[in-house]
Amino acid sequence: MLRVFNYLFSGALALVLILLALANRDLVRMSLLPDEFNFIGFNFYLNIPIFVVFFGGAIFGIMVGFVMEWMREYKLRSASTRKTRELKGIKRQLQQLKDEKYENEDDVLALLEHTIKETKKSAPLM
Repeated sequence: MLRVFNYLFSGALALVLILLALANRDLVRMSLLPDEFNFIGFNFYLNIPIFVVFFGGAIFGIMVGFVMEWMREYKLRSASTRKTRELKGIKRQLQQLKDEKYENEDDVLALLEHTIKETKKSAPLM
C-alpha cells in the first residue's frame, strides 16, 4: 500500500514539475556580473529558460543542505566509530577472560556452567 502511495505521489510531483516547466519557458538573461561592472571588459551571460534557473536553484539548495548536514553529523559519526571500536575491544577482552577461566576444564562442562549461570541471571524472581 505504501509503495502505491509513493508511486502516486512521485507521479503527481513529476506532473506538477513538468507543468511548471512548460508554463515558464521564457528565456531570461543570466549574467556573471551586473551591467555596472561592464568596464572590466568581461561579462559572461547566458540566455536560459526560467525553469532551468528555478530547478537549478532548488537542486543547488538541496546539495548545500546535504553538505551542511554531513558536516554537522561528523562529530556523531566519529563518536559512533570510536564507541564501536571500544566495544569490540571490550568484547575481545571478555572472551579472552572467559577462555582463561575455562582453560583447564572440559569444553562441554564449561559450556554447561556458563549456560546455568546465564539462566539463573535471566530467571524471573517470584
